Amino acid sequence: MAESDETTKKPLWLLIEEKFLELNLQDLSGDNKEAEIQKIAGELDTAGHNVSQNGGNMLQLRWAMDDMLTVGRPLMKDFGDAIAALSLEDVADPYSATSKLLDDLSKTWKEVKNPDRRPIVIEIVEKAKLDLTIGKAKELPDDDSIRFLIGENVASDVIISELGITGEKLDQVNADIEKEKAERARVLTLLEAVDGKSDEERVKHLVTNDVAEELIVEIAAVDQGMIDSVKQAMEEELKEKQRLAEEAAARKKAEAEGPSLDDIPADEMLDHIDAIREIFEFSEVEKEIRFMCDQSNIPKALVDIAVSDPDKLDELEKEAEG
Repeated sequence: MAESDETTKKPLWLLIEEKFLELNLQDLSGDNKEAEIQKIAGELDTAGHNVSQNGGNMLQLRWAMDDMLTVGRPLMKDFGDAIAALSLEDVADPYSATSKLLDDLSKTWKEVKNPDRRPIVIEIVEKAKLDLTIGKAKELPDDDSIRFLIGENVASDVIISELGITGEKLDQVNADIEKEKAERARVLTLLEAVDGKSDEERVKHLVTNDVAEELIVEIAAVDQGMIDSVKQAMEEELKEKQRLAEEAAARKKAEAEGPSLDDIPADEMLDHIDAIREIFEFSEVEKEIRFMCDQSNIPKALVDIAVSDPDKLDELEKEAEG
């Protein structure tokens, strides 16, 4: 039987312990024990591990068998239970988790503390961490699962296969994350410009620069109430600015149009009417008349009459003459 890649990678002690999981301990009395040892040795020979013809390897097999019979169960039963009991928090640091796991198992299985066993146990703990991480990710909605695995530095091919997504989808989420990082950097730069200012001034600066409220809460370390208060004050300030601008525009318009008919003094009224009659001599086109009247600073109220009801100028002139 050809040896598999997985079997090649596993150390002999682990292969022996995995073989023990297949056994019924009640059948290992008397000659059955030796027969089973020879059977396992032969299977390991066939898989490419020299056991039956290697004294050291045979001793390792026999001692492991004796330990199992003394305890009354296979090492891998306890090992598997210990791995299954791990939480994601337990394996946050796989090296620390491995040390704790080996310490706990060594109370029953002294041989697990041998230095040559630690590397493979670390690999198993790291695999358990990956499985737990993927399990948690699958509980998250939408893109949160992808973001979680990216944040945990899980390989791209694993994310794609485990979550059943396309490479394009993963690229899109990665691009979104980069945009968010860039926005965070922008916000930090904006905050540097108002360093030492009050919270109100800092929040106002961020709101003015179109920073999302959730980022303001997170990065500026203020609550939503502060943001609402600042935005309300800004709205009132904007309304006041708009009111002042409208008043200024109205004044400017009034200044441009000049006084109403009732406010034009009689002598000025006569002068303006004379000027309008002179303009009539140059043009009868309304647009040109208005332009020339504006150049002569003739009040708009009088210009409107001139272009709409020029005969009324005679009436206004008589009134002005008294």
